[in-house]
Amino acid sequence: MKIHTIKPERSTLHGSFSKEFEPVITIESGETLHISTLEAAWGLEPHRKDRQRKRFEPRENPIDQGHAMIGPISINGAEPGMALEIQINDIRPGSWGWTSAGGFPSENNNRLGLAEGEEYHLNWQLDTEQMVGQSNKGHQVTLSPFMGIMGMPPDESGIHSTSPPRYCGGNIDCKELVAGSTLYLPISVSGGLFSVGDGHAVQGDGEVASPALECPMEHVSLTLSVRDDVKIDFPRAKTPTGWVTMGFHEDLNEATMIALDEMLSLMTELLEMERKEAMALASLVVNLRITQTVNGVKGVHALLPHGAIRK
Repeated sequence: MKIHTIKPERSTLHGSFSKEFEPVITIESGETLHISTLEAAWGLEPHRKDRQRKRFEPRENPIDQGHAMIGPISINGAEPGMALEIQINDIRPGSWGWTSAGGFPSENNNRLGLAEGEEYHLNWQLDTEQMVGQSNKGHQVTLSPFMGIMGMPPDESGIHSTSPPRYCGGNIDCKELVAGSTLYLPISVSGGLFSVGDGHAVQGDGEVASPALECPMEHVSLTLSVRDDVKIDFPRAKTPTGWVTMGFHEDLNEATMIALDEMLSLMTELLEMERKEAMALASLVVNLRITQTVNGVKGVHALLPHGAIRK
C-alpha cells in the first residue's frame, strides 16, 4: 500500500482539535504514514539556563495553544459510527528530551507542596540504539517510546483543547501503546481527521509530574484503516502485552468504571461469555491501571494479558 511522508512544517502542524480544520492530506483506508514530530511544547532544543529555548514559529492563537500535532489526516470512507484502526508499526525518538516537575499550580503540585518556586527541569540525551536515556544529572532510564496524542475531533463545533482525552482519542497518554500495538478509536466526524503528537520516550503509569520524558520523534510509522465492523464507544487497543480498554472522566472512580465496563464488553465478545462470567474472571486476571492523573480528565486502563484465560 502507499506510504505518505509528513514532516513538521507550518502547513502540517496545529495545536487543537476541530472538525472545521482542513486536512493536510487525504489518504485511502489501509495506507501508511511516515511522520516526524516536534516535542509537545513546540520546542526545537532542550531547556536552557542562559536564555529561552528556541521554539517553532510562527504559531497562531488559539488554534496552536496546545500540544504540537501533525494533521489532520482525512481517510476516505471514514464516517461517524465506524472505528479507525491505527497500527503502530514503528516509533523512533529523536536524540534529546526533557521532563520537569513543580513550579506551577496543579492538583498534584498543590497537594504535594510543589507548586511554589521555579519549575525543576531535567534534560535528557536519548540513545536509540541502546534504548537508554541519560539526564544532565546522570540518571539513566530505559526507553519505551509511544505517542501521547492520537485522536480525532469530537462532533461538536468549535476549537477543542488538546489537554483532555476524549471518547475519540486525543491526549490518551497510555504507555501501553508502543510499537506493535493497534489502537481502535470511535470516529465522530466525516473523514475522521486524525492527528498525532506528544511523543514520550518513556512514562510511568499516572504521568504524575504532568510531563513524561517529552521528545521529538524522528520516525513514526502508522497504518490507518477504516473499520465498519468494529462498534465501540471508547478507545481500545491490542498491544504486545494484552488487550486494553480505556476510561476517561474527571473522577478517577468513574474512569475506572468506564474502563472496566469496556473490558467486560470486550471479554464477552472475544471469549463468548456472559458479563457475570467475565467479571468473575476479570477479578483474577485483569489489571486496572491509572493511565494519567494530570490532564484534567483522568484516565484508567484495564489490561487483559494475552493467554491469561485458557480453555
